[in-house]
Amino acid sequence: MTIRIEPVSDALGARITGVDLRREPDAETWGTIHKAWLDHQVLNFPGQELSEEDQIRFSRHWGDFPRRKRFEERREKNIADRSIMLVSNIRENGKPIGSLPDGEMMFHTDGAYDEHPYRYTLLHAIELPSVGGNTLFANMYKAYETLPGELKQHLATARAEHGYYAGRHVTAEIKATLAIGPSSDSWVHPVCTAHEETGRPVLFVSRLLTRGIVGLPEAESDALLDRLLAHVEQKSFIYEHVWTPGDFVIWDNRCVNHARTDFPPGERRLLRRTTVQGVRPEPAQPAAA
Repeated sequence: MTIRIEPVSDALGARITGVDLRREPDAETWGTIHKAWLDHQVLNFPGQELSEEDQIRFSRHWGDFPRRKRFEERREKNIADRSIMLVSNIRENGKPIGSLPDGEMMFHTDGAYDEHPYRYTLLHAIELPSVGGNTLFANMYKAYETLPGELKQHLATARAEHGYYAGRHVTAEIKATLAIGPSSDSWVHPVCTAHEETGRPVLFVSRLLTRGIVGLPEAESDALLDRLLAHVEQKSFIYEHVWTPGDFVIWDNRCVNHARTDFPPGERRLLRRTTVQGVRPEPAQPAAA
């Protein structure tokens, strides 16, 4: 069966059919997937019946798994491989079996609070609520491209601090809803980064993780960050993925922010996540004056 690649929105994303990921892809198929990933940033392989081992094998092809230094604090440590995060609201004896159980989540990029943010995130849908729990993907290439020229110049050397679910808009209530514990993890990255493979500039800020712009007075940092967050969350940059059981969605974390919509708390939701470690982001080349 021939692989078929169908774009799913004007913003980003594609649907890929004609490949069964339970089987080891040949070199040509790996190459086709890689090119599609660079072209579309988010790929959905619908109707996949992947075991944990299948997902791990596919994920390992793209690089090393992160250290998962908080793994010992995770409830899934007794029911899944170390490389797996269970994104689930299912509870046993009153406690979630996985992580990030309830409610909506603001836009973010996985691991931005680390020196080496994740290169890829891969998520397999197993159980889903009847409505909601959709994932929003934002194209951060387009977010950068559409900035006014003078703002690009202003941001050319700017750096931002990112914290573990510690953005300015993250309240104690949000932390409690998502069962997020305390963490001191933080790192400073360029506000405008260069994609490691394509070299294209990316706007690297998010509502959930970005604490502020380094070196600016707090009021000035807040105003600039609010302007950038309003810009990157425009509908024209966003694709909303409505999940179906068996969807295997993979995205390029280097140029995509993602968020989650709310869903009924009494309905079960279970997705299996793997991630691939990346490298320290480099600053983008300054835009021409």
